[in-house]
Amino acid sequence: MTTTLRPSEPLQQSADGGRSRGYDICVNSRRVGSVRLSTDAAFGGAVGVIEDLAVDERDRGRGRGTVAALASEEVLRGWGCGEVRISVPTAAAPALRLAGALGYTERSRNMVKELAGEMPELPRGFAFRPVTEPEFAEWSARSMAAFAQSWIDRGMPAELAFAKAEDSRRRFLPEGLATPGVSVVVAVRDGDVVGYLWTGGIELEPGDRAGFVFEVEVAEEQRGKGYGRGLMVLAERLSLAAGESLLGLHVFAGNTPAIRLYESLGYRTTHVNSAKTLR
Repeated sequence: MTTTLRPSEPLQQSADGGRSRGYDICVNSRRVGSVRLSTDAAFGGAVGVIEDLAVDERDRGRGRGTVAALASEEVLRGWGCGEVRISVPTAAAPALRLAGALGYTERSRNMVKELAGEMPELPRGFAFRPVTEPEFAEWSARSMAAFAQSWIDRGMPAELAFAKAEDSRRRFLPEGLATPGVSVVVAVRDGDVVGYLWTGGIELEPGDRAGFVFEVEVAEEQRGKGYGRGLMVLAERLSLAAGESLLGLHVFAGNTPAIRLYESLGYRTTHVNSAKTLR
C-alpha cells in the first residue's frame, strides 16, 4: 500500500510570500488522516512548519505518520524551505518518539502554570518599579540582540534570526511601553537595576487566552541571588491582577537553570518545539 499526501484545499499565499495548505493523508486514495503545512513568515519563508499531523485511530501503528511526515518535508523542500519546525504536545508520546526517530532536535519548550486565586507573596526584600523610557530603550535593543543570538546559537542564519526578533517585537510590543496590556518593570537593589520583566497577554490556543512572560532578565553579576524567582512571582501577581488564570512562557532548550526554576515554581511543559534541517 502507498501512503501519499493529497491537497485538501487550494494553496494559500500571503502578501509577504508565506504559503500554507491542508492535505489529506491517503493510502491508495483512501483518506486516513490529515496534515497542514505552512511557512513561518518571520523567517521569510525559509522555514517550514508541519502542523496538526493526525492519523485516524484505526490506521495508527502502521507507519502512516512516518511516511506522511517525510512526504510533508518533501513538499516543504519544494517550497524552498531549508528547515522544518514542529511543536508536539508532551501528552503525545508516540509523536515525540517519531520526531526523535526522524532526526528532529529540541529547540525550545512551552510551559504553563495554573494560577491560584490568591496573590503570591514576593520574596522578602524584593523591590521593583516601572521601567523608565531611557531604561526601556536600552533594554529593548539589548533584548532583541540577545533573542536573535539565541536563534543564531541554534544554527539559524543571522539574517533570519534578526528578522525573527524584529517580527516578535512588532507583534507583541508594537507601541513600546504604550502597548495595551503590556508591563515592563525592573527589579532594583540599593537604587540599581538588577533585572527586567516583560509580561502581557497572549492566545496560547485559539480562544484560550493567558498571561505570558515574554522575557525575564537578571543582570549577570546579580544571578543566584533570588531576583529571577522574585520576578517570576511578580509575573504571577501581574497576571492575576489582569484577570488571568493561566501564565505561559517559552524557554530555549539547554537553559537548564531557567527550566529548573520554572518547574520549582509549578510550571509544566505543554509542547516540545523541535527542528530539522532539510537537505
